[in-house]
Amino acid sequence: MKFDCTVFVEDLKSIVPLGQAVESIGFDTLWVAETAHTPFQALALVAHNTSRLKLGTGIAVAFARSPTLTAYEAWDLAQLSDGRFMLGLGTQIKAHIKRRFGMEWGRPGPRMRDYLLAVKAAWANFQDDEPFEHQGEFYQLSYINPFFKPAPLTTDKPPIYIAAVGPYMTKLAGELCDGIHIHAFSSADYIRQVTLPKIEEGLEKSGRTRADISLNSAIFVATNDAEKIEAKKQIAFYASTPAYRPVLELHGWGDLQERLQQMTRDGKWETLWQEISDEMLNTLGVIAEPQDIGHAVKERYDGLLDRIGFYLPFVPGQRDDFWRATINVFHDA
Repeated sequence: MKFDCTVFVEDLKSIVPLGQAVESIGFDTLWVAETAHTPFQALALVAHNTSRLKLGTGIAVAFARSPTLTAYEAWDLAQLSDGRFMLGLGTQIKAHIKRRFGMEWGRPGPRMRDYLLAVKAAWANFQDDEPFEHQGEFYQLSYINPFFKPAPLTTDKPPIYIAAVGPYMTKLAGELCDGIHIHAFSSADYIRQVTLPKIEEGLEKSGRTRADISLNSAIFVATNDAEKIEAKKQIAFYASTPAYRPVLELHGWGDLQERLQQMTRDGKWETLWQEISDEMLNTLGVIAEPQDIGHAVKERYDGLLDRIGFYLPFVPGQRDDFWRATINVFHDA
């Protein structure tokens, strides 16, 4: 099981020392999220200043850019990093796509499927000189000339991960992707009983097996009272959203979603977390002492997930011994 780190870039000037610290501490992969900065520039800086660390967009917003542009950016990072780059994509929601990015929205599941096929078509042209051709429902590619065609990679093409919550995207990951970012708001039972069967459907459709896809997720963890509160705040936020109700229903907590949603409408954001019990936190995440948290997470998810990270911020120079000890748990045979 790989142990990864996800960061949100606040200042591009700080990303190089941050990436170097992530590599030095021993993390397997640095995933950069798309928030106030696009992840591609940050990862280019880290790629140029590290040697071992795998790098990924966790995630880049697919529908904010054309599939060809994404294909180019991923190709550049794969070349710059000597094959260490992984392309993670997500859909975002309608308000962001239309009102923040000014792009088209509609049928995000089928649109993502078409997007993935378009990216792969571009890569097939770049690498194997296949026709630059994709005629899908949402994206049509048919023209390129040698001036705009990058050189083939000397490494494998980048693995593609997608973020998935609902059944369509989860099945799509199994059909077309090398990996899946499973939402942190998932219990081990939910992954086993709901997520995996949908992945298996997609794998069967494409004639692949479980060994052909990597399952990745951040895990809510708490090693002290302050971390309990922070984890409960995040869990309560997700639990107030109807899209995540199926996870609650699996554990008999479906009514909580409506109660939390009403609290948000009433403006009771500050007390939302108090509705999350320790039992809920320890089901949707893991509570343990600092020296035990790695073992507890590994025991619960070993054989279920392939890559994990903690839903905790990594700050270089703070708790370095804790991170090293935890990583060693996952790296020990």
